[in-house]
Parts: sequence; structure tokens; C-alpha cells
Amino acid sequence: MAGIAAVAAGAGLLGGSEVVQPRRIGTADIARVNAVLELYRSVDRESGGGVLYREVARFAESVYRMLDWSHPSGLTPPLIAAVATARQLAGWTALDAGRHGDAQRHFVAGERAALAAGNVPLVAMIRYAQAKQLQHLRHNRDALATLQLTHAQLGSHATPAAKALLWGAEAASAAALGDHQNAVRILGKASDQFERINKEREPAWMSFYDRGELLAQRGRVYRDMARYDSKHASEAVRWGRDSIAAFGAANVRSTVLNEVGLCSALFLADEPEQALAVGARVLHQAQTMSSKRVIDRVVNLRRDLARHRQLPEVAAFERALTVQAAAAV
Repeated sequence: MAGIAAVAAGAGLLGGSEVVQPRRIGTADIARVNAVLELYRSVDRESGGGVLYREVARFAESVYRMLDWSHPSGLTPPLIAAVATARQLAGWTALDAGRHGDAQRHFVAGERAALAAGNVPLVAMIRYAQAKQLQHLRHNRDALATLQLTHAQLGSHATPAAKALLWGAEAASAAALGDHQNAVRILGKASDQFERINKEREPAWMSFYDRGELLAQRGRVYRDMARYDSKHASEAVRWGRDSIAAFGAANVRSTVLNEVGLCSALFLADEPEQALAVGARVLHQAQTMSSKRVIDRVVNLRRDLARHRQLPEVAAFERALTVQAAAAV
């Protein structure tokens, strides 16, 4: 963290405890902003937002002030896009840290900047992040409305990755609301678009979206379906395992989140011994990450172990989850 901050300060993007003095900026400055953001993203994926959300917020707000600095008129759109991307990342790390008010503030600022730049795909990315926050808070009707509106407004700007991303998230909300047939149909559309992705034609901020993310949405949909009908549990287990295998080694948080999902799926599939083995692992992993979102998901495992609570080992695991919940308050 100190190293990234030093890079930002050395590039004239942060000034320690003082406001950076305005100056004329050029293309290289915008490239430096984007490079620093990528460094922060890598830490976020590996360690969680709790360890860096304050630093990212400070950086994003510093970048925001660059809008008032002098620059060639041709740099205005990429500068505003960099500002919007910085505020989106600040919102995302705040969400992961459980700072939902801060997350929403940054998302709104980022969306406003992206709209000012006329960057419709970036607006869609920020609204996707807002929908993920709504899903985490279990406001799935609001999340679904946000995603559907975003998809409609993308129009000709919709790339295969954007379509797959939005439809995958939409399917998750539909499943959570009990609309299972529609959720499976939308998942199919997301998968079709995923196979059409050409990464060279996608915006840089879509680089995080890979097969692991697609499979994770499948696992989420089938877990919700399994809560209504256990016949879907084996599919939930399958997609959970496939998503974990598909994530890269650097994407630690997504791997942990999907191991939590796999633990739920195994309980729903009446495989408590396997679920406990995975559960023990995620309890340890959650303690090593600074992600309130991961902790919330781990604690929520209590809703899927109910059928096996009479087993002493499961009862002990539930007590450990209760301790984890108390510690997270």
C-alpha cells in the first residue's frame, strides 16, 4: 500500500497530507492514473477492499480535482473517464469493506463523471457495481431494475462482454426472486455472448470478466434454485467447483467467495461432510482477508445447513459462524 501511494505521489497525483498543486496535465498523467488504479485493483483482488478503501478513496478524490486543472480540450473525455473509473474503484473497495454509504457516494460521483464524458459503457459498468451492492444487501428487485435499464440504455454500445456481464447479474437477481425459468433463460443468453468476446475489442475495465465470473453466476443461480428444489443442488455443486477451478491464482477474493458458495451447495446437496471440509477452509480464509463482503457470505452459510443441524459437527460449525458474525459487528 505504501508503495502504491509512493508511486502516486511520485507521479504528482497525491501530495501526502496536502492538496496537490494544480498544473497543466497531458496524456502521460492520465496513463499514470490508470496504471495506479490497476495496482490498486490487484491488491483488492488479492486481499480485499478493507485493506485499501481509504487509500483508494483518497486517490480517487485527488484525481477528481484534476478536472479543474488545465489540459488540452482533446484530453477532456479520457480525463473524465479516468476520474469515473477511479470513483468506481473507490466505491467497489468501500462496498467490499462494508462501507455502503461511502460506496454509494463514489458510485454516484463516478456515474455523473461517466455521463459527462458520454462514455455509455463506463456508465453501464458503474451501474453494474451498484446492482452488485443492491444484491449483496438483498434488494434484488432494485438490482434487477437497475440492470435491465442499463442494458436497454447501452443500445449499440453493448459489447459481448457487457451483455454477458449484465445478463449474468440479471439472472442472479431473477433466481433470488424465485423466477427460475427466466433466470436459466437469461443465463443461456449470457453464455452465448461470452463465447463471442474478443478481448481486444473490449474496454480495459472489462478485463476482470472471465470464465470464472460467468460460471460463478451459474453457481449462484442454481444455489437459489436448490433452496426451492433440492434436485438442482448437484448442478449448484458442479458450477461452484468449475468456477473455482477457472479463477486465476491472483483472484483470491473471487475464489474464496465461490468456495463459500460451494459450501452452501454441498449442504443443499446433502453432503455435509464435504461441506464442512470446505467450510473449515473458508472460515480460515475469511480471517486472512480484509473483506466484510466475504465475512457476510460466510456468516450466511447458516441458512443452508439447517437440514443437518442435528449432526454435532454441523452444530459446532454453526457456532463458529455465530462467533464470526459477532466478531464482524
